[in-house]
Amino acid sequence: MIAQLRGTLLEKHPNQAIVDAAGVGYDVHIPVSTFTTLPDVGATVTLRIYTHVREDALMLFGFFSNDEKLIFEKLISVSGIGPKLAITVLSGLATPELVTAIRGGDIPRLVRIPGVGKKTAERIVLELKEKLLEVGAGESRASTAGAGPRLTGIDQDVFSALVNLGCSPQTAEEAIRKAREKGAEERFEPLFRAALALVR
Repeated sequence: MIAQLRGTLLEKHPNQAIVDAAGVGYDVHIPVSTFTTLPDVGATVTLRIYTHVREDALMLFGFFSNDEKLIFEKLISVSGIGPKLAITVLSGLATPELVTAIRGGDIPRLVRIPGVGKKTAERIVLELKEKLLEVGAGESRASTAGAGPRLTGIDQDVFSALVNLGCSPQTAEEAIRKAREKGAEERFEPLFRAALALVR
């Protein structure tokens, strides 16, 4: 199993990184928090890897920090949560906020994450509330980027991230507009968090 990957970053997107290691290009699924920590394309990058093997596929999930990888592994141990939903959960809240929500049993906060219903949120809290004590929650960042036809720069990245989390393009654009009107900070992470909070 691949536990760590170090190489040249060939491409980066809100939910994907392609890393060239010894001439092989590895397609790695990543959360938003990892995306925002990636260096520029062409630079050397190191990702902690979780290898997911299925009958029809072998998938790599990459993380900037040990905390992200640990929470991911805890999430997929919860009944009904697969790797892709776990990545969505990690993208929906910054790592310290996610840990706080789970430890505090904050169901309303968890269900604001696209794809997480009340029953799923309750299972996450029930099964993980006492299992995240070892998470330092100090290495976390937020993330995401993408492409929207009428958006540029930071707005485009936020649009892509929201769509990757399951929002419709129209909903994503409206949330970004409202976040801007409310004075969201002109940086990716604050704008993304502000827009995500307006999705529902």
